[in-house]
Amino acid sequence: MKYLIKRSKRKTVSLEITADLHPLVRAPLTMPVADIETFVQKHTAWIEKHIARKRSFQQAHPEPGQEELRALREQAVRTLLPLVEKYSKLMGLQAARVRITAAKTRFGSCSSKGNICFSCRLMQYPAAAFDYVVVHELAHLRYMNHSAAFYAEIEKVLPDWQQRKALLKG
Repeated sequence: MKYLIKRSKRKTVSLEITADLHPLVRAPLTMPVADIETFVQKHTAWIEKHIARKRSFQQAHPEPGQEELRALREQAVRTLLPLVEKYSKLMGLQAARVRITAAKTRFGSCSSKGNICFSCRLMQYPAAAFDYVVVHELAHLRYMNHSAAFYAEIEKVLPDWQQRKALLKG
């Protein structure tokens, strides 16, 4: 099986599937190639399963063109900003600034300065997931981590947050 190797000053070895559906092995600088090969062979079933899953996800969510991105951005403004307002009041939290981006790798982010960004690509998912992402990012205004307290904050507002989060899985 063909795979890419990326070495760094890490202590462990890991696997991921790249956007172009290639296995990527992240390995320590000193790990012998033979050990990497053994690791890949041991995880062949995992690799095949995740390549198939990612391929299926990419087919279900093709890369939008410029016009579609523009429409998604407009929809995100109309949809997400009112949700931010609603949940900000409910949670007693206020973002310094809210922006809509076209980020590909995450649906939302919150900076330590209290700025929240949402990807317009979120609009390609079920509406029930929107509330989860908004509440998740607002909760970061109180907890800049993913601790038990952070998830308890989310659960106060969305008791079914786990089902909503599952809607975002590829």
